[in-house]
Amino acid sequence: MAEEAKKSEHGKKPVEEKAAKPAEGEVKTAAAEGETAAPKKRKKKGKKRSVVEAYVHIQASYNNTIVTVTEPNGNVVCWASAGACGFKGTRKATPYAASIAAENAMNKAKALGVERVHISIKGIGAGRDQALRSINASGVSIESIKDRTAVPHNGCRPRKARRV
Repeated sequence: MAEEAKKSEHGKKPVEEKAAKPAEGEVKTAAAEGETAAPKKRKKKGKKRSVVEAYVHIQASYNNTIVTVTEPNGNVVCWASAGACGFKGTRKATPYAASIAAENAMNKAKALGVERVHISIKGIGAGRDQALRSINASGVSIESIKDRTAVPHNGCRPRKARRV
């Protein structure tokens, strides 16, 4: 008789009893259900970096401009790119996008205490000069500027000229 009472209207499958829901004010916890709650693991906060002198690497390609700020030993402190700043498609290759990327990278770097920078520029993109102007306007002292653009010494044959 009890089995017949639990059957559904169609008489095929027994109806499952649902667990009672907690009232509005109550909070359901793992301990209330009989399970033991594992203690939460906390991440250790690393000590705040303080970098006074840094190297700024500007990589200006035809499609994007990437600005990376590193410590003198080469560890990356912060970076920004035109794509990461919200520009998409051909707008990443503009000088304005490069200036915004350089400005964002320098704001992050100044928050970590960067005061003096050595700049190395690589590539022939449209944003290389504008990124340099943006870093100059950010208020940090520029110690040196190096152009590290790869120049072939008559190596491989260049691709055919593009006709537009």
